[in-house]
Order: sequence, then C-alpha cells, then structure tokens
Amino acid sequence: MQLGMLTACLPQWSLDRIAAWAKQAGYEALEVAVWPSTGGRDFEAAHLPVADFGPRQVDETKALFEEHGLELSAFAYYENNLHPDPARREEIRTHLKHAIDAAQALGVPHVGTFVGRDWTKSVSENLAEAERIFPELVEYAGERDVKIIVENCVMEGWHPDGYPGNLAYSPELWEWMFGLGLYLNWDPSHLTWIGIDPVDTIAPYVDRIVHAQAKDVELDPAARQRYGFFGKVDKGGNPWDMGWWRYRVPGLGQVDWARVVDRLYEHGFTGTLSVEHEDPVWGGDDERITQGLEIAHRTLRPLIVG
Repeated sequence: MQLGMLTACLPQWSLDRIAAWAKQAGYEALEVAVWPSTGGRDFEAAHLPVADFGPRQVDETKALFEEHGLELSAFAYYENNLHPDPARREEIRTHLKHAIDAAQALGVPHVGTFVGRDWTKSVSENLAEAERIFPELVEYAGERDVKIIVENCVMEGWHPDGYPGNLAYSPELWEWMFGLGLYLNWDPSHLTWIGIDPVDTIAPYVDRIVHAQAKDVELDPAARQRYGFFGKVDKGGNPWDMGWWRYRVPGLGQVDWARVVDRLYEHGFTGTLSVEHEDPVWGGDDERITQGLEIAHRTLRPLIVG
C-alpha cells in the first residue's frame, strides 16, 4: 500500500508544482484530476490535457513523475455518465475515452468516474440505461489495459430533491456494477454518513477495491435530530449542504483509520490510499489546503508499512 493524494483540491496549481510539494510532504503517488477545464463545481481540476495528449505530453509527464519519484495511481474524471442531456452525456463519454487513451499511453492502470444518474427517471430505469452504455466503455478500457473505477459517493447535490445522484453508493449497487465490469474506488466517508460501517465492506469486496480514497466525515447527531437523515429542505442555494454532516481530512472525523488500514492490509489490498481533501475548515486558500493535506499525512503515514 502507498499513500497518495488527489490533485483536485489545488485546481490553480500546475501539476509540476503539486508533484514537487507532494514529494516534500511525504506523499508517494498522485491521483491526477483530468477534467477538460475547471469551474464546473468545486473539487475538480484540469491537471493534464488528456484530450490533446501526444508524444510530447507523454514524455513530459513521465519525466515529471520520474523526477519527483512519484507514481501516477489513477486519473480522476468524476462526472455523470447518465446525464439526462444527451449532448452533455456525449461530452462526458468522449472525455472519459480521452482519459482512458492517455492512461494507456502513460501506463496508468485506473481511470475514475461516476455511474451517475438521470434524475428525471426512476432508479430501475437508470440501472437499465447503465447496463446499456457501460459495457462498451468497459470494453474500450479493457482493450487498453485500463480499469474504470467508480467512487461510491452519493452525489446527493446532483438530484433536485437531494436523493442519490450516483448509483454506486451501497454494496448492493456495487455488486450490480461489478457485473458490468466496473471496479471500486472505495471511500469510507460516504458509507459512514449513510449508516454503513466502512470497515465491514472491505473483506467482501476487496478483490474489486483496486484504489481507495482517504476522506473523513464529521457527523452532528443534534442537527440530524432537526433535519432527519435526508438533511435540510431549505439548503440556501447550496445543494450540497445537508446540515448534519461535513467532510473532513483524515483524523478529524468519525472514520477509524487504524481499523480501515489494518483491514485493507489483512485482506491483501496493495493499491494506493489517496487523500481526497474536501474539508471546509482546512480550505479556502492554498495555505490552509496544504495544511489540511499535511494533517492527513500525519494521520495516515504511521499506519502504512514501509
């Protein structure tokens, strides 16, 4: 196992600057954000131009990672592959294929995305649609020795009523998507707030957990007493404000990282544990973001052998 970080929390930094900082901070790998541009929502970044990735970009990227002694563990392009707008869905599909092509060129084993959801249709209709579109993407990736990994984020902000906007949030849905040839970028923070013990999900699914994200979550039971599990009705214009929980960097929430890392080791996980920084306390400017990443590193580094 190695300790990495997702680059999306520093969208204004170049990949070169992030790599230099990550190396001196003690990180071993980068999960590189490859959106085509930034600004669509928080926590996305365009750190490699995968849509225009020729031999020069391949050589420069390989040289950058060799210079800093880092591994490129995965590409991150977390978008809604079931978007209700056909034109937008096709844009996402096309860019996901660009990411897969660039991953092949660099020998990157994983490209991350979401299943997503068409919020105008029922869950059963969405599952049927995913069964129609994902096999072709999985085959495309497989031909290039790349695995498509899906993060189990609920993405409740994508749904107008705050319901799950990414149909990959529970073990029941994991088993369904594994049947489509997809793999899991496992994140315990999302499981924790929906009432699932993340540690108990490792052993049954470790053969499909090929990459993992380290994000924590802080729960507020008193606020839940007011809003209920489904969160605020009036979100004040912020669809992500559930009112009774918030993301934190590892060590500042409810996730038991000693148990998580121990169980990953017990069941043979040898991939990257990648810090995903979405902590509002340690955010807002570059200094606080990097301080948050340092807190995460201090929490996790002692638990990882080597």
